[in-house]
Amino acid sequence: MSRIIGIDLGTSTSEISCVIDGKPVVMPNSHGKLVTPSVVHIGDDGEPMVGEQAAEYLLTRPDCTFMEVKRLTASGAVLKAHGKEYSPEDIQAMLLRYLAGCAGEYLGEEIKRAVITVPAYFTDAQRRATVKAGELAGLAVERVINEPTAAALDYGLMNLQECKNVLVYDFGGGTLDVTVLELFEGVIDVKASNGNNHLGGKDFDEIIMKKLFDPGKDERAVMRLKKAAEECKIALSGRESHEVSLPFLLTGRGGRPISVEKTVTRDEFEEWAKEKVESTKGPMLTALADAGLAPKDIDIALLVGGSTRMPCVRRLVADMLGTEPRAAVDPELTVARGAAIQAAILEGRDSGDWQLVLTDVCPYTLGTSVLREGLLKDRMVFDPIIPRNVTIPTEMSKIYFPSYDYQTMVKIDVYQGESSEPENNEHLGDVMLTGIPPARKGREPVEVTFAYDMNGILQVKGRVVSTNNRVEAEISTAGAKARTAVDLSKWTEAPQAKYHRPVIRKAEKLIDAGNPEADDLSLLVGQIKEALVMGDESAAEGLRGELVELMKEL
Repeated sequence: MSRIIGIDLGTSTSEISCVIDGKPVVMPNSHGKLVTPSVVHIGDDGEPMVGEQAAEYLLTRPDCTFMEVKRLTASGAVLKAHGKEYSPEDIQAMLLRYLAGCAGEYLGEEIKRAVITVPAYFTDAQRRATVKAGELAGLAVERVINEPTAAALDYGLMNLQECKNVLVYDFGGGTLDVTVLELFEGVIDVKASNGNNHLGGKDFDEIIMKKLFDPGKDERAVMRLKKAAEECKIALSGRESHEVSLPFLLTGRGGRPISVEKTVTRDEFEEWAKEKVESTKGPMLTALADAGLAPKDIDIALLVGGSTRMPCVRRLVADMLGTEPRAAVDPELTVARGAAIQAAILEGRDSGDWQLVLTDVCPYTLGTSVLREGLLKDRMVFDPIIPRNVTIPTEMSKIYFPSYDYQTMVKIDVYQGESSEPENNEHLGDVMLTGIPPARKGREPVEVTFAYDMNGILQVKGRVVSTNNRVEAEISTAGAKARTAVDLSKWTEAPQAKYHRPVIRKAEKLIDAGNPEADDLSLLVGQIKEALVMGDESAAEGLRGELVELMKEL
């Protein structure tokens, strides 16, 4: 069988790696570069061009050149070039095919198998879409591994004897992941993950773009501005100011050329970016709480992803955890190296003298909708079957009963999310269980089983207990909309925001004052804001009560 390679399929860049003689090696692309821009250009003849060459067309042919496609994973978006339609998975398959070809050239063999990394907070639909992209590229996807977990594998290989609590803060071009794990003598035990699938370095580029100039719908001007914004962001990680110069950006009224000339300081940029950087506190606190740890319990903060080069990001992590974070050996390459280590573990070869054991978790709560009887009216509620951050693979079951008299079939709706309201979670699909003996409601038990595998893909089983009639299916996610992490800044727009604002503001003053209970206060404030954004007023009210009681004790 062919060798398994590791692929970091990133929003901005992608990398390939393989374990050779016991060590993970990042392999070059066809231009000798270790990092490949995640850009695909479709030529007039329909043939794709990938990487550096494709990126050159972003300015001249933006109509048929695609970047940051990872953000569209499982969205159902339609991309068009030369009158032909492509899905995001089609475009990602072109990128994966190119990377596998580069690996094959380097290793001197055809590559047909891969481990592909995804954000820890990717949904079931997004994971399936990634597997589909790999299959379209002609690859057997042997494992989908979470990006922070891959980084932890790379770190663990270099520090086999350590016994530490580690927080991996993975802030890439398009996504944020926070993973808390325990490392002890070669065992990497993931405790909890949280994050935001729509927050990354590209958001900071857009902030700079908006501050510089509004080019309207001129695609070429937009791409020039985008490139200049990214260069500005990168430059400000190493120096205090940067000069943006875009002569003849576009033509204004009367044929007047419009140019952009502006000096951006680091302080200025950090003020623009402050809200989004601060928003990463929520996922950090949630992951810590789910792991049963406080910030002071973290021994090592490991930084991964290009966005962690920003000084304000590093300061935030240090202030939150009270420890100076460590950069990975190379923030852009460590995930690919970890994917290669996972590939070697699966192969059972090229592992040298090291032995690593890995456990991972389910990042979302998985469950079904059930009818709950009330005094005034009945309503549908979300009932968890697999709680978030349970170690995987796992299989869990619950017993339910038909809601109506003489019901002979039930539809098992499958949801992924954290709200008690089913409609606020992501609907993954449904399974129909038939053959239930007709009886009064509450008499015929039905067993529902969820099985979640190491790739983070869900299988649903239903069984009529009295007859053993069964149904089993991998949930289809066609048409499902990927649900992103909650934007806590939108809590002020919630209908009940005015009622909760005084308590939240009082708590935030205590937090800013450095109160000893600041971590607990921050966690409760974040949960209240999340409940408000999700429209879960009952949860917000309960959390508000906890917050008030905590502040009374201070």
